[in-house]
Amino acid sequence: MPRKAATPSLADTDAAQGGVAAVDRALSLMAVFQPGDIALSLGDFAERTKLYKSTALRLLASLEHGGWVQRLDDGRYALGGEIARLNAIYAASFSLEKVVVPVLRQLVAATGESAAYHVRQGDDRLCLYRVDSPHPVRDHIRAGDLLPLTRGSGGRILTAYDPVLGFADGPDKDLYQRIRADGYFTAVGDRLTEVAGISAPVFFASGTLAAAVTLTAPAHRFDTKHLDAVLRAAKRLSKVVG
Repeated sequence: MPRKAATPSLADTDAAQGGVAAVDRALSLMAVFQPGDIALSLGDFAERTKLYKSTALRLLASLEHGGWVQRLDDGRYALGGEIARLNAIYAASFSLEKVVVPVLRQLVAATGESAAYHVRQGDDRLCLYRVDSPHPVRDHIRAGDLLPLTRGSGGRILTAYDPVLGFADGPDKDLYQRIRADGYFTAVGDRLTEVAGISAPVFFASGTLAAAVTLTAPAHRFDTKHLDAVLRAAKRLSKVVG
């Protein structure tokens, strides 16, 4: 009988509900590749995933057979050609709207409030996508509207993670430092007195900021319990925006 690990593996702590444990573990091996990694040793995989080396080795054999990794002459493993093939298919079919808007719709369905996806555009922020709350009383921002970069929860997120603005000396320096430490920002009346917002950062695979996902509501309906839903949406978007 296989030994039970003393500490949970990366796959065990983030297992797919109703999924297959072996698949979760194999995918966790692929997930540990980071920018700058040319190849990883068996020890690297075991350390990063918290899997036994024997388990990682068996999974790597299957991944190598499928072309997902390739074993180098020095015994280390690099990404395989199957990654490039699927990346080309993905790039040709990718539509940002098709991956962002469904997540915003789910966020609205879970909270009853309006959800938006903001990106920086020059000295402003652009509301790139927006899904309205079903409530008749709501803020009326539309996709395509330009908003202040340094006001509102979405603007605060985009500023806090900007490598220049977010680290510059100024009256809001401590605020932006706290936002980066928390990984989100909530505010009531930061841009408009009657409007509240909860925002979280969306990252590219490289780790750089892609956007801010924002939930807005009238101040009288503001509820911090929606923070978890916003954070889940941001995490999901970070996996699909590139």
